[in-house]
Amino acid sequence: MDLLNAFVALLNFVIIPATAYGSQLALGALGVTLIYGILRFSNFAHGDTMAFGAMITILVTWMFQAIGISLGPLPTALLALPFGIAATAGMMLLTDRWVYRFYRAQKAKPIILVMASLGVMFVLNGIVRVIIGPGEQQFNDGARFIINARDFKEMTGLSEGLAFRSSQGITIVVTVIAVAALFWFLNRTRTGKSMRAYSDNEDLALLSGINPEKVVRVTWILAAILATTAGVLYGLDKAFKPFTYFQLLLPIFASAIVGGLGNPLGAIAGGYIIAFSEVTLTYAWKKVLTHALPESMAPDGLVQLLSTDYKYAVSFTILVIVLIFKPYGLFRGKAV
Repeated sequence: MDLLNAFVALLNFVIIPATAYGSQLALGALGVTLIYGILRFSNFAHGDTMAFGAMITILVTWMFQAIGISLGPLPTALLALPFGIAATAGMMLLTDRWVYRFYRAQKAKPIILVMASLGVMFVLNGIVRVIIGPGEQQFNDGARFIINARDFKEMTGLSEGLAFRSSQGITIVVTVIAVAALFWFLNRTRTGKSMRAYSDNEDLALLSGINPEKVVRVTWILAAILATTAGVLYGLDKAFKPFTYFQLLLPIFASAIVGGLGNPLGAIAGGYIIAFSEVTLTYAWKKVLTHALPESMAPDGLVQLLSTDYKYAVSFTILVIVLIFKPYGLFRGKAV
């Protein structure tokens, strides 16, 4: 048995990738839950909003790279991120003015807004594909690894090498900063408190003199920040491909609903629950078990419960189970 090597393999292939992926899902789910908690509808365009924000960031990144601007060991995309956020916020505010505001004024049922968001989703999907193409785009530069597998082996003398990618480290750090800033904003600022009051009781908030249009604008801007950041981090960690962001809609909504739709804390918890479930159920455990078990008990097969092709089925299964037994999510939803 070699438990230290088993632990390094577990870190390398399960814990670090699942934490990074969970951080990306948590940011995406926070955007979904914020819109649901305040505007009272499920925004199905959120995945393609992430793709739009990432696309703008990639285009600005390429421009910076072409004229020689970089951040050294850090990805140039971090420098381009504010431009992506600004463009996405502008796009979402225009979409609200041209599409959603009409239905809000009509006091339309949430399902009407959901159908409108589906239309927005298809339009955004088409725009992104036309501008940047349907294929995979790489835009990650700077140092590739924080910890290199070969250096780790030389340093520790272990047979397993730990490869901690820069994109994974940046994802985790940026997520912690973004979540802390969001919770500070919602709990400490006057606008944040107005948003929470509007979410809890819209009529009472209006009687208190809260400007509903300002609350709506700030909600879309916060959603743009979260969506663009999540989209760029996912693209840096994996790769940018427009259709992938459409597919991400299922695990993002699963994260939000499992945690409790409308509850920011639940969205974060749900993101990590879905990510760790997907990674642990689709990982081939042979390497970890070979190190952890005596040689006589070492497995011959891959010890993989599910193929990676079924990772979205894991999200859907967890979503169905939670909806059956805890319809309001693990953390009771419908409140910001």
